[in-house]
Amino acid sequence: MRKAVAAGIAAVAVAVAGCADDIDDSAAPSATQTSPSVSASTATGTDQLHLVNLGDSFSAAAGVQPLVADSPVMCLRSSRNFAHVLATDAGYRLTDVSCSGADTADFESAQYDGVPPQLDALTDEADIVTVMIGGNDSDLYSTAIRECADLAARDLSGSPCAGTRGSEYVDIVENQTAPALLEALQAVRDRAPNAEILAVGYPWILPPADGCYPAMPVATGDVTYLRQLQSVLNAALQRAAEQTGARFVDMAPASEGHDACAPVGQRWIEPRNGASGAAPVHPNAAGQQAIADAVATALE
Repeated sequence: MRKAVAAGIAAVAVAVAGCADDIDDSAAPSATQTSPSVSASTATGTDQLHLVNLGDSFSAAAGVQPLVADSPVMCLRSSRNFAHVLATDAGYRLTDVSCSGADTADFESAQYDGVPPQLDALTDEADIVTVMIGGNDSDLYSTAIRECADLAARDLSGSPCAGTRGSEYVDIVENQTAPALLEALQAVRDRAPNAEILAVGYPWILPPADGCYPAMPVATGDVTYLRQLQSVLNAALQRAAEQTGARFVDMAPASEGHDACAPVGQRWIEPRNGASGAAPVHPNAAGQQAIADAVATALE
């Protein structure tokens, strides 16, 4: 397949920290086990609403242990991701096919051998569909954050990345990622016409300004540059949701002050050197709980 296993962790973390080496895979299942995750709350009752979770490593909760038994090891799908938390709290029947490293192309095509297209999990019997996707399209963050980190040492107090790349990354989102998101959400709508579809935005990775070098290796001036890029991505996801009759769950307001530069116990995103068990530059267990709470509120 086109993605190596090392890229199974979201592009952001790969770029900043090589997080494939930082995740404890000791509890991981065999790579030959490829069934979608079904939560323990899946009982035989026919009155349960059926929740289907799609998306990338932010949706899968890469690095948050324990992994889901019998799930594909390369997907790093946590049994404590927001979909599992939500399903347990609300008593939903859950089908979880989120997979680290996924982009919108993996909705229609197999991401790895034995890992089918995520849209295969959808039928007209789905009641709720959660979608968190887009950050890996065009290797957006793997390129942007890696290059910004590489350039940071040149001018720690300046904006070397913004000065070098200008609007290049924003243009990628607007011209490539945005139409791909629209197509992906329309495909979700077509496969699950009766479902309540929730497109979940990404929580803030960086604070509004200053940053926390070297925990997050970004020059001070480029913190706002990368944060703006994330804002543009979330806006593209919101537009795609509105155009396809989905609901957008905006994590930006709730996650303010809980970024990777926040102290332990307050942050929802782990920094490069985080020790919570979550993949670097990914939501920790508290972040996944916060996303679950936001989705639950949207469903109310």
